[in-house]
Amino acid sequence: MINRVLLNNVDHADLRVIPGYGPRFGDNINLALVLPTEFEEVQREYPILLRKDQNGDYQAVALLGLDRDENLFLDGETWRARYVPAVQQRGAFSIALQDPGDGSEPAPMIHVDLDHPRIGSGEGQPVFLPAGGNAPYLQQVMRVLGTIYDGLDVAPQMYAAFAALDLIAPVEINIALDGGASYDLPDFHTIDADRLAALSGIDLERMHRAGLLRAAQWIISSLGNIQHLVELKNRRLATA
Repeated sequence: MINRVLLNNVDHADLRVIPGYGPRFGDNINLALVLPTEFEEVQREYPILLRKDQNGDYQAVALLGLDRDENLFLDGETWRARYVPAVQQRGAFSIALQDPGDGSEPAPMIHVDLDHPRIGSGEGQPVFLPAGGNAPYLQQVMRVLGTIYDGLDVAPQMYAAFAALDLIAPVEINIALDGGASYDLPDFHTIDADRLAALSGIDLERMHRAGLLRAAQWIISSLGNIQHLVELKNRRLATA
C-alpha cells in the first residue's frame, strides 16, 4: 500500500524517518536498479548488468546476491559497502513532476510515502528543522533524488546510443561456489569490450563528448566485482 503525498514543511513539520537498512525496509533484494548518473560509484562495489524491462527497454541493475531476496551486502541493519544504490537510499521519498497550479510548467517536486516502513512514529531523523528549513537528512535525500531524476532522463538516450553502435551483448555468468553449488544467471547483457575497442575514431569521439564512453567502460570494469560476490556468498555459507 502506498500513500504518496507532496512533501511540505507545514503538514510534515514533525515527520521523522528511520535510518539504516534491512529486510523490513525492503532491502533484501538481489538486484537494484542503477542509473548512469551513479555508475562511477556503483562500479566500485557491484557488478552492473543490463537487462530488458517488461516493455523491452534496457535498464541497468546492480547484482547484490545470487539467490532471490538475497542481499549479500546486508548485515542486520547495516549495508556493508561504500556506496548504496540511489533507489535504495531514497527510502520513502520520490520525485515527480507536479503542476504548480499557476499556469507555469510542471516542476519536479518531492513526495513522501507516509505508509513506508521508514516513516517513524516519533523516532528517527527529522525531515525539517524546528524553524521549517530542511534538516540534513532531507538535504541528503534531495541529492539522491537528483541523481535518480537526472539518471532517468539520461538512461534512454544512453541505451539507444549503445544499441545503435551494436555494443550491447549477452553475457554468460557461471558461478561455482566452494561447497559445490553453482549458479547460471541468464538473460543479462553487458557492453562488448571488443566491439567498443573496434569503434571508429568518430564514434569514439561522439561517445566521449556525450559522456557515454566512461559509462560503457564502467559497465565493463564492474564485472570484476562478481568475484567479490562469490567471496561474500562463500563466507555466508561457511557461517550458516
